[in-house]
Amino acid sequence: MFGMLKNVLDNLFSKPATRLYPKEKRPFFKDTRGSLEIEIEKCIFCGICQRKCPSNAIVVDRNSRTWQLNQYKCVLCNVCVESCPKKCLISKEQFNVPTTYKEFYIKKQEVKDEVQPKAQAAATNG
Repeated sequence: MFGMLKNVLDNLFSKPATRLYPKEKRPFFKDTRGSLEIEIEKCIFCGICQRKCPSNAIVVDRNSRTWQLNQYKCVLCNVCVESCPKKCLISKEQFNVPTTYKEFYIKKQEVKDEVQPKAQAAATNG
């Protein structure tokens, strides 16, 4: 009985064994693989990330200049990040937020139309 009383008093006056989660969040470990993002401005749409992806989660379309990630197929192995020649893929430490529907992460590069400014310049000069 006294052995148990000692244990109860030790637990009562000691620090909690676990972290108080909402107040104290644990920092991410070094090299945590949480989510994948792309800097679409740097991308040359070579398709190496698509070819190297072991789960076929990445689709690169050169013609429409789009990059698509199926987050439900991605296993966060970072092979695409390591193989990208322009280093435009980034593995973030933050995890994706939960959603109620499936969605794809699609990035599209805006095509800069250089013919338009020349046509406007000709119209203003002429």
